[in-house]
Amino acid sequence: MSHYIEAIFEDLKEYDLILALLFLSIYWVLKRISQTAITRLAYKKSVSETRSAFIVRCVNMSSGVILFATFLIVSGIGYGNFAIFISSVFTVIGVGFIAQWSILSNVTASFLIFFVFPYRIGDYIVVADGDGIEGTLLEIKIFHTLIRHPNGNIITYPNTLLLQKCVTKVQKENTGESHGVSSGICHRVKRARRSVKRADAAPGSEPDGKEVIFY
Repeated sequence: MSHYIEAIFEDLKEYDLILALLFLSIYWVLKRISQTAITRLAYKKSVSETRSAFIVRCVNMSSGVILFATFLIVSGIGYGNFAIFISSVFTVIGVGFIAQWSILSNVTASFLIFFVFPYRIGDYIVVADGDGIEGTLLEIKIFHTLIRHPNGNIITYPNTLLLQKCVTKVQKENTGESHGVSSGICHRVKRARRSVKRADAAPGSEPDGKEVIFY
């Protein structure tokens, strides 16, 4: 199999100009496709224009570097060095951007959150990481995510932890954020109010002297 691939590379070396134009065409097509897809996804998730533009630049830069390196290797280096180059690139990516202990893993997590995270800016989320990690999703930055707690505080949460923890999306009518109370208390208040209204609306009902306590 490697013999046939090397033979193809040898044939392509004789047409460097055509090969360069081919790679430029591929890069242009990939750039247009990625820009359109990322812009639509950013609009769907209510992502800021600054962040979507950053994602577009990173994707275009990555595809450009890969295509340029592939062109240089195909046009004059050989298949063996090409395999070494690819393996080295994946090693660096694995150590620097995927390893859990690396700070750069937050960058990788930022891209994963942008493409596969099922929530959008403005959603109310609850992170299963102790007490108090809940609120409105404000912005997803390169290294961390900003969450506004119901009490007004801004929580800075690492992107890697956001992918590792269980995240629950809470419906807006159940958050109680506008009243500054937690969702559980808000539910109990609503149930108590409904029970009082039903008791008052019942025909022939009289006050029984019981005190209704909202807690």
